Amino acid sequence: MNWLTSPACVPVTHALGHLKTVPTGYSGWLLALLVSGMNLLLLAIAKFTYTWLVALSRSSIHTWIKQRQKIIMINQWINIEHALDYLRRADNIPHRTEGEAVLLDHVPQTVKRILDLGTGNGRLLALLKVDRPQAQGVALDFSPTMLAEVGARFAADATVTIVDHNLDLPLPDLGTFDAVVSSFAIHHCTHPRKQALYAEIFACLQPGGIFCNLEHVASPTPKLHAHFLESIGYTPETEDPSNKLLDVETQLHWLRQMGFIEVDCYWKWLEMALLIGLKPL
Repeated sequence: MNWLTSPACVPVTHALGHLKTVPTGYSGWLLALLVSGMNLLLLAIAKFTYTWLVALSRSSIHTWIKQRQKIIMINQWINIEHALDYLRRADNIPHRTEGEAVLLDHVPQTVKRILDLGTGNGRLLALLKVDRPQAQGVALDFSPTMLAEVGARFAADATVTIVDHNLDLPLPDLGTFDAVVSSFAIHHCTHPRKQALYAEIFACLQPGGIFCNLEHVASPTPKLHAHFLESIGYTPETEDPSNKLLDVETQLHWLRQMGFIEVDCYWKWLEMALLIGLKPL
């Protein structure tokens, strides 16, 4: 008689829902014990893995939410009063026009397309178009206040397109440009995002194109930083909490690493600096 069908066999319930049978006796019960133990171990491992994955998923979601909340809390440019306060002060920032003048001198008047990152109220793009009226401009910002301001400035100019976009996120596909410019905007991004953004700028430039970043950079010492704040009418208490300042040398090094040429700081006053690089032909 087959031992599997013998009355001497006893049923053992499999942990996964199947019915197994083993012969009686020491070896049979030992086998049954081993099989049951392995099944229970597998169930325990599966339960632990499931619980760990659920916890990890919840933790990741919680971390992502906290990061987004932190960005919203720190980047004040979605706040109307913060943006309006900047606009009231912008025209009175010492030496700003000097830096703008150097930038204007280096952007060829023959450019066909200009991308202005963090355009604000469109001040820099408007200056560029004085001597380049034929240029197509793309003005990018995410502050509702700034978007309204730049919209009003270029309402009658069909050559300017306004794009609502946060520089914390990868640039959308906007085509290629002969010049990419920015004025006191990129320093609101985290350092890793700055570096990634520079690479995206290099990618969207035409060969021979120019990148000009009139930027707020870090001072080498706290004392010099305090001196700069005093010079522009701010205090450590009223300083923009959105600022994530980085030194000039690091940013120039990044630009060179990415393939830009003729990279240098073309103008500087305290924490205001003009960084320029060209994309090779």
